[in-house]
Amino acid sequence: MPTVRTASAHRFTARAQRRLWLRAPAAVVALFFVLVAGVLGGCEYSYDDGRGELPAAPVITDPVLPRDPLENVPVSGEELTEWAKDVLPDAEGQVFHTSYGSVSRGRSKTESTKQLPSGTYSLTLACRSERRVSFTVRDAESALVDLSLRCGTSRVNVVHVSEDSVLRVTVEARSAANFAYRISRI
Repeated sequence: MPTVRTASAHRFTARAQRRLWLRAPAAVVALFFVLVAGVLGGCEYSYDDGRGELPAAPVITDPVLPRDPLENVPVSGEELTEWAKDVLPDAEGQVFHTSYGSVSRGRSKTESTKQLPSGTYSLTLACRSERRVSFTVRDAESALVDLSLRCGTSRVNVVHVSEDSVLRVTVEARSAANFAYRISRI
């Protein structure tokens, strides 16, 4: 038996065209917003804060030389004296105590300063060893400085002595080391 259609095909194409007409304005609006966002995203805000332009960074063309592996090998005699002069720069203010020397592997060495009047002092520490060297500076009551110094650099610490006292400086090393320190009033 033949089938009978209840709706015409022409009616379905009209609905499809209406849907297309409704979608087209939405696509145009979306495209408009994308273009506006792209244009506004390219804008740059600038203002004058009165500082002027920053100077150009210097161009470094010198190659960095590797450190001398023998630089941290302990020395003795005249070389030790020259090394101590090099690592302890000229101190500003009155120098109260300067010392340098050597410490054997696994040993410690303790020295005492003369009586220091109360005040603020700079303590410059340096060492020469293949490993770190520990420095402890104490007054009668407590430790003023307790640090492990990487050799090859000098370290300056500021300490305050509240009353006249004698400082004890202890240097410990796990391997043979040279040390130098200076106590000067600021």
